Amino acid sequence: MQLKWIDDLLVLERTRSFSRAAELRYVTQSALSRRIRALEDWAGAQLVDRNTYPLALTPAGATFCETARQAADLLTEARATLHRESTLPDRTLDIVAGHTLSLAFLPDWLTRCRQRFGSFHARVSAANVIDAVVALAEGQCDLMLGYHHPRVPVSLDADRFLSLSVGSDTLIPVSVPTSRGRPLYPVPDPADLADAHGTPFLAYSPNTTLGRVVGSVLDARDAHRGLIRCYESDMAMLLLKMAVEGHGLAWLPLSTAAEALSDGALVHAGDASWQASLEIRAYRPAASANATLLELWRMLAAPEQMDAAMAKMAKTADSAAPIGCFA
Repeated sequence: MQLKWIDDLLVLERTRSFSRAAELRYVTQSALSRRIRALEDWAGAQLVDRNTYPLALTPAGATFCETARQAADLLTEARATLHRESTLPDRTLDIVAGHTLSLAFLPDWLTRCRQRFGSFHARVSAANVIDAVVALAEGQCDLMLGYHHPRVPVSLDADRFLSLSVGSDTLIPVSVPTSRGRPLYPVPDPADLADAHGTPFLAYSPNTTLGRVVGSVLDARDAHRGLIRCYESDMAMLLLKMAVEGHGLAWLPLSTAAEALSDGALVHAGDASWQASLEIRAYRPAASANATLLELWRMLAAPEQMDAAMAKMAKTADSAAPIGCFA
């Protein structure tokens, strides 16, 4: 039996759909189905009732899920504890971050955390979003940092993992400038697509968070037809280099493109309607024995809790204000 089979079943329990669960587990539907069958063979009982819509767990499946969830949490935490004790010094966090965040955001963020929290050790690994999620889910790290967008949610069980906002960024279209300072590769105007020859497009790999966010921006304006996909990467820093060398239009996080925009190597290639707001979120296991992580999390959560309290107070004050009274 493999632990990932249990995670498969827990996601299936939550989504009640093989297709949605497969998407969240980053496997094909047929692969997920085979793994659930293998788990049922190991358990010696049918766990999923495939004759209902939406599908449901059998009584045996519901019982198994309750125990399996607790066992998975205990095993994941035990593995993480052993890993820390055998390889890391005291007061240490093992952090996995997306490639872009590990370069453009994480160093300054760690500095700010140390200024508020005090000294601690950090071992950082850069990974794509799939590998980062797997690392957190399998107890290979204490903390994961990733971009979040409403249309591209991170596939982690909210009952087993906590998250909070630690920063923000903006995804913007950029291009090298012409001699007059205009973008050489402006975003295509949907109204002129019929006459357009196509703009060279420096794209993210389809399975990346940034790639899916850019896709949502283009879908909203039906602008895919005006772009020619000439280069692809899962790293924003590589797209930045290609954009600066004049190979095409790219969407980059503002934190990544800021220096190139400041020195004029790049210019904005579209107005604010072509941009996308990004939230930077930290994720951790709900059950963790790492005291350093728990202390840091409490510090990080304090501003978010204060903001929520202030917003609630403001809303209460607004509802209590007499009609015609303006602050």
